[in-house]
Amino acid sequence: MSGPGPAFPRLLLVGGGGGLVGRSILEEFGGTWQIRSLHRHPAAAESGLPNVEWVAGDAATVPDWQPLLHGVDLVLNLAWYRFGPDRRFAPLAAGLQRLIRASEAAGIRRFVHISVPDAPRSLETGLPYLVRKREVDHAIEASSLAYAIVRPTMLFAPRDKLLTVMLRTIARYHRFPMFGDGDYHLSPIAARDLARIVHREAELGGRRNVVAGGPERWRYRDLTDALFAALGREPRYVRLSPHGSIRLSRFLETIGSTLLYAYEVEWLLSDLLGPPPYEGLDPPLAPVRPFLESEAARWRRPSPARG
Repeated sequence: MSGPGPAFPRLLLVGGGGGLVGRSILEEFGGTWQIRSLHRHPAAAESGLPNVEWVAGDAATVPDWQPLLHGVDLVLNLAWYRFGPDRRFAPLAAGLQRLIRASEAAGIRRFVHISVPDAPRSLETGLPYLVRKREVDHAIEASSLAYAIVRPTMLFAPRDKLLTVMLRTIARYHRFPMFGDGDYHLSPIAARDLARIVHREAELGGRRNVVAGGPERWRYRDLTDALFAALGREPRYVRLSPHGSIRLSRFLETIGSTLLYAYEVEWLLSDLLGPPPYEGLDPPLAPVRPFLESEAARWRRPSPARG
């Protein structure tokens, strides 16, 4: 009579499996890890998965992390907000710093944290989103933990907040804003590839700070031209100065739009979002063009009939 099979390693996923990255993390880790997933609301991607235990909670308010860390081999933090005042970010940063200290005390084998690339100094020192994010980054670096801080550039995946929104906007309005001259760069990376990077970094040792770009560094206006082409349209732009671009995005913020935030435009214009590709994955990173073609098919205008 055979004995029980080997126990799966245990992952504490902070931030849950319902978001863009979380869904890919579940897909990547779900077959070989036991996952304890902490977030506020049930996620459809986690329901019915026998190796996922959902724990209702908020990383900003967990008073004692030790019970959640029991038996855990790897802590993976995805928790962060896209926008908000400091009163939103400060409690989350404090909660994550409590998690870091508790992970040290529990002897966690590895800690992987999703962060962001460098931003303009004005944002790094004045934007709560980044000021608090860096507090968490620095707390990890100052800890005794074996860690990987993974800093991806802009992500793409179905239902993302970048390329699918841009495609939908072009399909609806047949034109798109061009911020400045469009000579700055992006290195979009697939969310699925980010999950593969996280898995690889989880298996490596040491203390690593990794900036992860996608396989191709695009000039922004070449990327937007490719969006029009995927939709079967000629590029048509509403051209805005850098200052006008930021003013427009601030106006959108004031009317409650989540389409675009001013700091995102300023970051884009800074030309700091086109880092080199992450190396070491097999198969290699996915290019963005096939994704554009598949997503654009939902909105592409039909070809004119030929008589």
